Amino acid sequence: MGWILILLPTLVLARVQYGGGGDWYNDPEILPNLARFLQKEVGLSVDTQQAVVRLSDPNLSRYPFLFLTGHGNIVLTREERANLRRYLLNGGFLFADDDYGMDRAFRREMARVFPDLSWVELPRSHPLYHLAFSFPGGIPKIHEHYKGPPRGYALIYQGRVIVFYAYNSNISDGWTDRHRDPPQRRQRALRMGANLVLYALLY
Repeated sequence: MGWILILLPTLVLARVQYGGGGDWYNDPEILPNLARFLQKEVGLSVDTQQAVVRLSDPNLSRYPFLFLTGHGNIVLTREERANLRRYLLNGGFLFADDDYGMDRAFRREMARVFPDLSWVELPRSHPLYHLAFSFPGGIPKIHEHYKGPPRGYALIYQGRVIVFYAYNSNISDGWTDRHRDPPQRRQRALRMGANLVLYALLY
């Protein structure tokens, strides 16, 4: 598409490594695949090697886009919760993608990070759905995990989405070809991923 060339230093997409036993590491090719899509279709300078970071990392702010996924339990330490809160309130962005089974644990930990914020479902008119690519129907459903529509939830601080949580959608499964999804579905997933990265950079 070549939507826009943003003159920024090379962007590094970062995957969150967390405790608790959940498979934070699954499908290691998905962020590199998204990076290549961002290079080709959006014109961003993106490193095709992902970073793996713990939320206690004092240099977390060097990564404007954090990605968290998994199927099971998530446990954050007090230090990780405090550092994540500082990071997000000071301009950071976290995209969490429920890969089926992490919902209860993720919501529990985020309630500890932000007891003062509540999840809201983003309206379809929100800019996040209309940056490089338009999604007039809201978040796309890539894989069927639960009955019903996909949901795009957010924690919002001072008018900015600081955490976007994809539930019953599993966008990142479409960033790999290992699930044998049709090309059109993978394209939707990659385009939604591009919007998320751009939102993190522009807002």
